Amino acid sequence: MSLSSLTKLSAFVDIFQIEMCNRKKEMLPNGWAVDSDGKETNDGVKAMDGGLMPLGGGEITSGYKGYGLGFMVELFCGIMSGSAFGPHVRSWNKSDVVADLGQCFVAVDPSVFASGFEDRLSSLMNYCRTLDPAADESEVLVAGDPERKHISEVEKDGGIHYHINLVGSLDSLADKLLVDRMKCL
Repeated sequence: MSLSSLTKLSAFVDIFQIEMCNRKKEMLPNGWAVDSDGKETNDGVKAMDGGLMPLGGGEITSGYKGYGLGFMVELFCGIMSGSAFGPHVRSWNKSDVVADLGQCFVAVDPSVFASGFEDRLSSLMNYCRTLDPAADESEVLVAGDPERKHISEVEKDGGIHYHINLVGSLDSLADKLLVDRMKCL
């Protein structure tokens, strides 16, 4: 199963995280990827020829549920849209063929259900945030908390910190495309 297959749609991590580990010459954490034989690997290069682990990881940790979610996303975005699907999706690193990627958007209006959605959601989020954290954790987070913290750090620091290898790759790409290099502070 290649990285262009359906498992990337509900994978444990995304391709960018594999690429960043490769650029930093770091091994992948356990449970992120498999090689071309479907065996779990910590080697990012082998992962590029293999695939990403679905949400949940392997079978023993219920990864089949993530695989099922990925299959549903593939059904909605590939099959139902008439776009490329599964093994027919162009590899992320090739540009000689049109990508033909499908999209699926679902809009839900909470007001057509129970009243008080915003208050009830805030109550749930605040309840979760006040739970005792697991051992070795400082707090319980809810969706969006890490991103809000990151935005705050970026604003405080006056910009985003990029790994030097990524800056080098972006500089090479800028030179190749004959555009200005990214300005670093």
